[in-house]
Amino acid sequence: MLQFSPLRTFLIAAAALLAIAFTLPNFASRDFVDGLPDWLPKQQIVLGLDLQGGSHLLMQVNREDIISERLGEIRRDARSILANDNGIGHFIQTGDNLLTIELTDPAQLAQAEQALRDNLITTMSSTLFSVNGVEESTISTNADGTISIALTEQGINERMSSLVTQSIEVIRRRIDELGTTEPTIQRQGDDRVLVQVPGFDDAERLKDLISRTARLTFHLVYPSMTAAQAQAQGLPAGTIIVPSVDGPDELLYEDVALGGENLVDSQPGFNPQNNQPIVTFRFDTRGSIVFGEVTSENVGRRFAIVLDGQVITAPVINSAITGGSGQIEGNFTAESANDLAVLLRAGALPATLDIIEERSVGPSLGADSVQAGVTAGVVGALLVVAFMLAIYGKFGLFANIALILNVTMILGALSMLGATLTLPGIAGIVLTVGMAVDANVLIFERIHEEMRGGRSAYQSLEAGFQRAMGTIIDANVTTFIAAAILFFLGSGPIQGFAVTLALGILTTMFTAYFVTQFIIGRWFAWARPKAFKIHLINMVPDGTRIPFMSWRKIAIGLSVVAMVGSMGLFGVAGLNLGIDFKGGSSVEVQAIEGEADIADIRSRLSTLDLGDVQVQGFGTPVDVLIRVEQQPGGDTAQQEAVSAVSDALASDYDIRRTEVVGPTVSGELALAGTIAVLVAIGAVLAYIWFRFEWQFAVGAVIALVHDVILTVGLYALVGFEFNLTSIAAILTIVGYSLNDTVVVYDRVREYLRKFKKMPISELIDISINSMLSRTIMTSLTTLLALISLVVFGGEVIRGFTISMSWGVLVGTYSSIFIAAPILIFFGLKTREVVEKKAEEKRADGAAV
Repeated sequence: MLQFSPLRTFLIAAAALLAIAFTLPNFASRDFVDGLPDWLPKQQIVLGLDLQGGSHLLMQVNREDIISERLGEIRRDARSILANDNGIGHFIQTGDNLLTIELTDPAQLAQAEQALRDNLITTMSSTLFSVNGVEESTISTNADGTISIALTEQGINERMSSLVTQSIEVIRRRIDELGTTEPTIQRQGDDRVLVQVPGFDDAERLKDLISRTARLTFHLVYPSMTAAQAQAQGLPAGTIIVPSVDGPDELLYEDVALGGENLVDSQPGFNPQNNQPIVTFRFDTRGSIVFGEVTSENVGRRFAIVLDGQVITAPVINSAITGGSGQIEGNFTAESANDLAVLLRAGALPATLDIIEERSVGPSLGADSVQAGVTAGVVGALLVVAFMLAIYGKFGLFANIALILNVTMILGALSMLGATLTLPGIAGIVLTVGMAVDANVLIFERIHEEMRGGRSAYQSLEAGFQRAMGTIIDANVTTFIAAAILFFLGSGPIQGFAVTLALGILTTMFTAYFVTQFIIGRWFAWARPKAFKIHLINMVPDGTRIPFMSWRKIAIGLSVVAMVGSMGLFGVAGLNLGIDFKGGSSVEVQAIEGEADIADIRSRLSTLDLGDVQVQGFGTPVDVLIRVEQQPGGDTAQQEAVSAVSDALASDYDIRRTEVVGPTVSGELALAGTIAVLVAIGAVLAYIWFRFEWQFAVGAVIALVHDVILTVGLYALVGFEFNLTSIAAILTIVGYSLNDTVVVYDRVREYLRKFKKMPISELIDISINSMLSRTIMTSLTTLLALISLVVFGGEVIRGFTISMSWGVLVGTYSSIFIAAPILIFFGLKTREVVEKKAEEKRADGAAV
């Protein structure tokens, strides 16, 4: 295995050069990279919103508004068909998903039904009754002489899906008007739109621009009655009451005289008479003709301009307007006039979009997160590198070279794939630094073991690499399973963590099998040593025989007590659920001058009537985290609560991060998190059962359950916020614990073949002792990387990294004192016993 063909050497060199080529652009300015020749890689790693600042919005089509609007259109058209075209008197009542038409003359029932069936589809341009071939509405007569027009469930769903597609295009045009770079706009499911805009630091303005419907309509004002009189006496037929922005409600004709779909341009401007901001607009040819006809026929009457269900202005028509242009006056600022012009140019949203999840990060917090992540990464890498040099000397140097190339390949792969790097993603890279050493440790310890067995230097190297690779693959596949589940069931930063962890696993196996082997092979060919020393410092003396299995009953008893205590804490104190799982809002602020005054913040927010508001320090004396409970009134109320908090503190505090999760999304995230953990455990059970025997699979799962329960107990005891990153921590702990357990199991399986007559408890003891040096080394290197994250990684991921550190300790313990003894309790037999039983069975069969 130490003899490398020229082709294999070329492939290693090519992979290393490609990794370096794709990584280097990340350390240069964008202008410099753009000036490079076209044949060189120019892609740079895309930073997530948590690292560069920006906004993440998840919006959902408002189903009730869709139904209400469709019923309104049908009602207007039905009234026109019955009254205007056929002279049939009627009353229309609106119910849930249907209209009920009561005729003044029941004898006209058949005529009315036929008129609606013959004309309604044509009147509605063949869109109300079918959407993409799906029937949207039905007409039926009832026993009481009424006619019902009902919207079908399938038709509504198809309509919503179609409107999402249209909404994406409108949102894209609006964001393009802002000049932002690389926004992400995509559909999620049938009725949701995900929008991510990096680098845009005015979250409130972005929400207003994206979520406003901006539906512009023109209506004639009813001339002989006010809205107040109509409310007292009853609405005249074909009229509606619409609120006004800066005056009393207006009574308007329901029919739309002209719509905003005919606009071709809209620009902000100033009224030359009073210098107030206005918005000018211009119609297309058809709109200009209709606008001219309406204004010429209604001189002296008031004409209302309605935007999103509110009357902006209702001036009197003094003369016909034939130029096809006009202006909207109101209480505008220069910015709001510009934003309205952007909205009108981009077009109206075809449906109301409610924000059900919001995550916004200010640029200052993003810069701090980048600095914290880089510092943690550098410190963690230096600690691991120094530790490996101290323990293994020149072999530690070989491992460190492979480790540097490993990290380079991860960064290069992220650049090449255009993947997004998040703060948890940086944590994934740092964790990979700690875990990547494990592959080299397994190889080095196996080489050391082979040398102790009397093999020559060359034979020890050959056997060390050959026999360690199976263990490395088994151990890393289990962690890869956890990373894959995180990617498919997670979202946002959690997916970023999963991507870096999965890439780290792949590059680790490549560098361990090819790069480390290549380096050691070249060194051996050059030096030709007759013997060599693997360790400078031996963490576990050779010949150590710790009787772990004799302590198994005590250890399992202590574990049972700890698990019961954890479940008791969970039942009594519960978890400090974050907004990901219970809904609500959180706002991180930083004092502009001096330290934050928590008492003053509480005093300001107590007047807002927001229910339970928690205010606490967050890392440094100038940072504060504010949590607001789920507001009654749904997703819109949550948005209003965050706006109220921001307005109350804006004068003295910088809003660094906001998160809003509505009840719909929080329930979905909780379900997805639970499914992720269960699927991970099930997938691991299947894999280990396939690779080993059923006792090993059951033992691994029991150890996993043990680790998960104790980790949940830590959250309940310490009070860390339990959120999506906590699920990521648990799944990573599952992967790490399995990594440790599989290494021990692999050695048990090997010794079952080697020592056929040895008692099973003694065999397990020898297996654990033979891997003890590796277990300690891997745990220490991983903890060194995690400690750097705890100290330097920042407050945002501190709970995540502390729980990960706890998981490393618990996982190491469970692989020795839980997973291994379980094999005895479930009756794992030595090969001699198995073969003897098989022989007896064959003999019995022969006798029969």
